Amino acid sequence: MDTADAARPHWLTFLGQWLRHPRHMASVVPSGRQLAQLMVAALPRDCHQVIELGAGTGAITDALLRHGISPQALLAVEMNPVLHRLLQRRFPHAHVACGDACQLKSLAESCDAFGLDGVDVVCSSLGLLTMPKNMQHDIMTAAFSMLRPAGVFVQYTYGPHHPLDDEVRERMGLSCRRFGLAWRNLPPARVYVYSRQAAA
Repeated sequence: MDTADAARPHWLTFLGQWLRHPRHMASVVPSGRQLAQLMVAALPRDCHQVIELGAGTGAITDALLRHGISPQALLAVEMNPVLHRLLQRRFPHAHVACGDACQLKSLAESCDAFGLDGVDVVCSSLGLLTMPKNMQHDIMTAAFSMLRPAGVFVQYTYGPHHPLDDEVRERMGLSCRRFGLAWRNLPPARVYVYSRQAAA
C-alpha cells in the first residue's frame, strides 16, 4: 500500500475495495461503532481467545482490543490483501492473517497462542447470507473446528433472520439465538450467536 492509500480514511479504503471486488465484500461500508460494540457484548464473560473472520478495516478488531482481549490472543483474518495490509498497520501486535476462512486451521497454526484446546469465540463479519450452502458449511466447519466445546460463533447480518441456512445449521447440530439489533448501523444489523446444541 502506497503513502496515498495509507493516508485515506478507513471507510474510503473499504469503499474502494468494494468497488473493485463487490462480490467478495459483505457491505459497502465498514461496521459502525454500535454494531462493533454489540458484537463485543455478545462475547461470553470468560472469553480470552478470539478469532475474527472478515476483519475488514478493523472496526470490530479495535472494539475487541478495547474490550480487553489481548492482541496476542486475537487472530484477525482478512482475504483482501489491501485490507490485510491496513490491519497489519493498525494492529501490529495482533495476529493478522491473509487468507480464506475455509482454511482457518492452517492460518491459525502459525500462531503459537492458538493451541489444541480451542478458542473461546469466532467473531464473523462474513456475508454468510449471500453464500451457497456448501460454502456456509465449509466456513462453519472450519470455525467450529477451532472452537472449544462451549465456544460460540458470533455473526451479524443485514437480513431479517439469522443468515445460516437451516439445513446447514441442523446438519451441524447448532443452536442459534438472536443477541440484539444495531439499529444505528448503516444498514441496521442483527447479531446472532451460534453454539453446539449440547453446549447450549
